[in-house]
Amino acid sequence: MISGKSILVTGGTGSFGKAFVKTVLDRYPDVKRLVIYSRDELKQFEMAQVFSPSQYPALRYFIGDIRDSSRLQRALENIDIVVHAAALKQVPAAEYNPFECIKTNVIGAQNLIDACLDSKVQRIVALSTDKAAAPINLYGATKLCSDKLFVAANNIRGDRDIRFSVVRYGNVMGSRGSVIPFFMERRKTGVLPITDPRMTRFNISLQAGVDMVLWSIENAWGGEILVPKIPSYNITDVATAIAPECEQRIVGIRPGEKIHEEMITASDSYNTVDIGDYYAILPSAGTFTVEDYAARMQGTRVAPGFSYDSGSNSEFLSVEQLRQLIDEHVVGKLID
Repeated sequence: MISGKSILVTGGTGSFGKAFVKTVLDRYPDVKRLVIYSRDELKQFEMAQVFSPSQYPALRYFIGDIRDSSRLQRALENIDIVVHAAALKQVPAAEYNPFECIKTNVIGAQNLIDACLDSKVQRIVALSTDKAAAPINLYGATKLCSDKLFVAANNIRGDRDIRFSVVRYGNVMGSRGSVIPFFMERRKTGVLPITDPRMTRFNISLQAGVDMVLWSIENAWGGEILVPKIPSYNITDVATAIAPECEQRIVGIRPGEKIHEEMITASDSYNTVDIGDYYAILPSAGTFTVEDYAARMQGTRVAPGFSYDSGSNSEFLSVEQLRQLIDEHVVGKLID
């Protein structure tokens, strides 16, 4: 699905976009076009210093906003595959500026869906978040709405050769705005703020997230929300791994935060299939049955009432494992 094809990445200058571009250029040297679609010309300029179109002739930098439907249609000409990573994702900012978040995460998602249906795009993979499962903040609610839009888009594809699917995963280790770079910056103060010592989160590396999207492009049927089987960590263990000498000061939960994040709720269990490395949450009113999907993907239905959250996860990272992962995956390592 990727060799010789043209790919567009919305939000392509973000942490995921950069890692995705690097992986595609490394693994698929015959990719026809790789278009970075984003609204920040400075970030595109900075990215082009690393991934230069002169060195990588397949690369294109396209300024545009997913709120702008006509610009999206122009960008999607002769595109085969779309990876949708553009979003407003800062929880406090979304709470303070709710409709701005809605315009990007919900209306922008529908703009992209409409533009893809009106073009020759064949595969669309949209990135979601664990905050979209039983959301309690506006960001999570907008991403749940976005997930529903992409899943339902398969119902109106008609006879087009097009599939919309979603990947949902937890905190990306070292991504912008995540807790690890925040703690690494704050360790020089001698104090690390801990919202709640019971707090847990899912953890995935940036490369694992990219690999999951590539797997989805090749294998997704269209309509499923794919969830990876990944470990959890306790927030106090992250603080200890980064700065064991620092005081851990309890500051209280911020508005819109959960103690534990969820990726699959008990209500989802009746449409969820275990397919090995991933779970697949299937649409309740889709074009195929759970039984058909399980048989074709060699998977099994999860037990009724099954849920998947970071607090009851069967795998937790130790302090030493966290240190090793941070040293391997995060820019600005603990060990210089």
